[in-house]
Amino acid sequence: MTSTSHDRLLIIDFGSQVTQLIARRLRESSVYCEIHPYQNVDDAFLADFAPKAVILSGGPDSVTREGSPRAADSVFTLGVPVLGICYGQQTMMTQLGGKVESGHGTAEFGRAFVTPTDAKLSILDGWFEDEKEQVWMSHGDHVSAIAPGFEVYGTSPNAPFAITADVSRNFYAVQFHPEVHHTPNGAKLYENFVKLAGFTGDWTMGAYREQAIAAIREQVGDKKVICGLSGGVDSSVAAVLIHEAIGDQLTCVFVDHGLLRKGEGEEVVAMFRDNYNMQFIHAQEQDLFLGELEGQSDPETKRKIIGKLFIDVFQKYAGEIEGAEFLAQGTLYPDVIESVSFSGGPSVTIKSHHNVGGLPEKMGLKLVEPLRELFKDEVRALGVELGLPKSFIGRHPFPGPGLAIRCPGEITRAKLDILREADAVYIDQIRKHGLYDEIWQAYVAILPVRTVGVMGDGRTYDFACALRAVTSVDGMTADYYPFSHEFLGETATRIINEVQGINRCTYDITSKPPGTIEWE
Repeated sequence: MTSTSHDRLLIIDFGSQVTQLIARRLRESSVYCEIHPYQNVDDAFLADFAPKAVILSGGPDSVTREGSPRAADSVFTLGVPVLGICYGQQTMMTQLGGKVESGHGTAEFGRAFVTPTDAKLSILDGWFEDEKEQVWMSHGDHVSAIAPGFEVYGTSPNAPFAITADVSRNFYAVQFHPEVHHTPNGAKLYENFVKLAGFTGDWTMGAYREQAIAAIREQVGDKKVICGLSGGVDSSVAAVLIHEAIGDQLTCVFVDHGLLRKGEGEEVVAMFRDNYNMQFIHAQEQDLFLGELEGQSDPETKRKIIGKLFIDVFQKYAGEIEGAEFLAQGTLYPDVIESVSFSGGPSVTIKSHHNVGGLPEKMGLKLVEPLRELFKDEVRALGVELGLPKSFIGRHPFPGPGLAIRCPGEITRAKLDILREADAVYIDQIRKHGLYDEIWQAYVAILPVRTVGVMGDGRTYDFACALRAVTSVDGMTADYYPFSHEFLGETATRIINEVQGINRCTYDITSKPPGTIEWE
């Protein structure tokens, strides 16, 4: 599905690690945009895409290197506003007659401050109210001479051309990254840019819902669709959206692998079978999964076993649905972006959390991916639009392998039962203290060690557990949540008193990096 009915902004990607954040900023302003690798953007592509504005992203290369990436020259003859970010500024200057140099002590990495010149610039409306603006720099090269027609509107100690523009041609360029949260006023700059480009803010979830339903009906016709339902937000929103489009032509297969949180399987079944009256298969395969995992302690081995079994089980149940020609997946836009590198070739790894990866080829099915243009926060907004309970839509992320990777070492049914109870108490505590929505993800991990304790007059020898809670914007980096000692003490007391099998609690204060959010 392509959003041809919306005004579209094109982001040309030169390989920056934060290019996705540009798109997120724009989507927050109700502007539809797409990211495409620079090598894929030629004259024919531009003519077909017909962008209303273009942004050139940052990137790791040096424009001084022979053969380094460039934007198609026709980008600058489209007659639409163009904004260059970091490397995007440097290639813009180079291609339009300016000069970029390496070294000479002008590299900047991290926080910097930009001060304005006397000239006024519309994309800077709302900036410099405190005389200087904090920004985030990450550049080794620097613009040493701006292209003809450009003026300077902001400088930093190591970037004399930190903000430049040729207003007559609607070309704008900045050396810093407005998309990262370390540039506090960055969103305002993007809002000003799309405003001058004439975007009307027509990208809403209400409009997307109508467009997606029409596209699903056109693609599927009168054929049947099967959907692998994990119980997570993405697959659930995809299922409800497709069901709204084609009704009983959809059958959902929910594979219960015995690694869900307390009461989760029952909640998923109740929500979809009872509330939405869907064609629904509850594949209770706990014995199969836990049997295959018995004796396994290596985290990668556990992941591979779960992934393979999921495909085998899903294929078995899907084979019982006569006439199915389509497979529905909750693929999101970040998955699409990450499957193609900025150079236009395949990425080293395609995200392993695609629950039904490989099945379309095995089963001869065509894919239905109604969320592939959306970011995670947009999927949540669409879920609200579709009427899913906000308590469900706002749930913390839960990994595909489930509790298997929150149980380091060997998995047993007894340990999983203990873990479920401890996790339920922990989340209950977080909700009671009104902290759930402040936290990106929270869970308990049961550790592969036993410790000595004293309860009453008796000696105990039970498991230790680790509490984990992190704050994050996108899951790529994270920091631990700063609970009060009172909260931690109260929670540890509850878990030890209420959960038989645990006699010691710890709190994990590792950030990501160097750690990961999950323990395995």
